Amino acid sequence: MENLSTTSRNLQIFVLGGSMLVGSLGISLVTVALPALARAFAAPMQSVQWVIIAYLVAVTASIVAVGRLGDLFGHARVLILGLSLFSVSSLACAAAPSLSLLVAARTLQGLGGAVLMALPMSIIRSVVTKERTGSAMGLLGTTSAVGTALGPSLGGMTINHFGWAAGFIAVGLLALMLLTLAVVTFASQIRASKPTGGSIDWLGSMLLALALSAYAVSMTSAGHGAKAWVLLPITALLTALFVWRQTKTTSPLVPLALLRNSRIGISVTMNLLITTVMMSTLVVGPYFLSLGLGLDDATVGLVMAVGPLTSALAGLPAGRLADRYGAGRMLAVGLLQIALGLVALATLPAWIGLWGYCLALVLLTPGFQIFLAANNTVTMEGAATDQRGVISGLLGLSRNLGFITGASAMSALFAANLGHVDIGMADPASIAAAFTRTFLIATALPLSALIAGGMRQRAEGLLRKG
Repeated sequence: MENLSTTSRNLQIFVLGGSMLVGSLGISLVTVALPALARAFAAPMQSVQWVIIAYLVAVTASIVAVGRLGDLFGHARVLILGLSLFSVSSLACAAAPSLSLLVAARTLQGLGGAVLMALPMSIIRSVVTKERTGSAMGLLGTTSAVGTALGPSLGGMTINHFGWAAGFIAVGLLALMLLTLAVVTFASQIRASKPTGGSIDWLGSMLLALALSAYAVSMTSAGHGAKAWVLLPITALLTALFVWRQTKTTSPLVPLALLRNSRIGISVTMNLLITTVMMSTLVVGPYFLSLGLGLDDATVGLVMAVGPLTSALAGLPAGRLADRYGAGRMLAVGLLQIALGLVALATLPAWIGLWGYCLALVLLTPGFQIFLAANNTVTMEGAATDQRGVISGLLGLSRNLGFITGASAMSALFAANLGHVDIGMADPASIAAAFTRTFLIATALPLSALIAGGMRQRAEGLLRKG
C-alpha cells in the first residue's frame, strides 16, 4: 500500500464512498420522477419505465467488463473516466428533448454507474490497511444504502421545485465535484500505474452483455409474459457461448478458474442469494403495508425508509465488527441475523401490526450490512492485485442480478401465495397470510448461504492442514 498522508487517504476514501453513493442515486433518484416524465413526454408508463430499466440493464451488462478495464489500465484511471461519463451523461439526461434520447442518455449514465459501483471496492483495498478492510467495506455499504434511501426524497424535492430535469443536474454536479477531487487525490497513483499490456476480450464482453441484457429485460416489467419465455432461452444460449468463449481466448474477461475457486465462487453465489432477499422487502412490502394494513401512500413511504436508514446506520459498525471478530465469523452472524429477521418480518406484523413491521426491519437490515461487509472483505482480502477489478465486478454483477431476480421472483412468490385472487380484490387477511408465507419461504435463501459458507470454511481448513 502506498504511503499516503492522512488527509490524502481520507479524501480518497471520501471519493470512493461518494462514487458508490452517486451510483446508487442513479437508480433511486429517478423512481419518483416517472409520473412527471410521463406528463412531460405524453408517454405511457410502460414506455417511461425504460428510464429506469435502461440504467439498470447498462450497469448489469457492463459491470464485469469495467472491472476488467480497471485491472488492465489502472483502477483509479478508469474510476475517473467513469465519473466523467456519469457527469456528462447526467447533464445530457437533463437536456434530453425526447423520451428516446433520455433513455439513450440513461444507458450511457448506466455505463458510468457500473464503474462507480465496481471500482471503489477494488481501489479501497490499496488505500486502507488490511486490518481496516472490513471498516472500509462497511463504509462503502453505508454510502450505497444512503444513496438508495436519499434518492426518492432528493428527487421529490428537486422535481417539486425545479422540474424533472433538476434531479439529473444535481447528481451530475455531485459527480463532477467527485471527479475534480479524484483527479487531485489519485494523481500520484495514476502517474505510478502502468497499463499491464493485457487485452480485454471484446467478443466475450459483448456475449456477456447481451446475455445479461436479455435476462434483465425478461425479469423486469417490460419482459413479462411471452417475451420472458423467448428471452430466457436466448439468455441460456448466450451464456453458454460466453462460457465457451472464455475457455478459448487467451485473455478471458472472467477467468473460469476464479469461479472454480471456492472462496470467490461461493462468495458470489451468496451475494446473489442475499440481494434477492434484500429486494423482497422493497417489492412485496408496499403491497402488505398498503392493502394489508390499509396505510396511505405517505405513510407507506415513511415506513419503507426505515430499512434503508437502518442499513445506512449499521454499515460502519458492521465493518468494524468484521475487523474485530474476523470476517468469516461475522459472515455467519450476518446470515443468521437475516434468517431471524425474515422470520420476524413474517410473524411480528400479524401480532402487533405496523410496529411489528418496523421492528422486524430494524432487526433484518443490519444483518444485510454485516453480511455485505464480511463477504466483501473475505472475497477481496485474498484477491491478486491484477484481479481485484474483475472480482469486484463479479460481486457487483451478482448484486444486480440478485436485485433483478428478487424483483421478479419474490413478486411471483407473493402472487402464488395469494392464489388466483386479483390483488386489488384480495381482503387484508389474505394479503397478510400471503406475506407471512412469502417471507417464511425466503428464509431458505440465507440458510442455504450459511450452509455454503460453512462448507467453504471446512474445505479451506482442510487445505491449510494438508
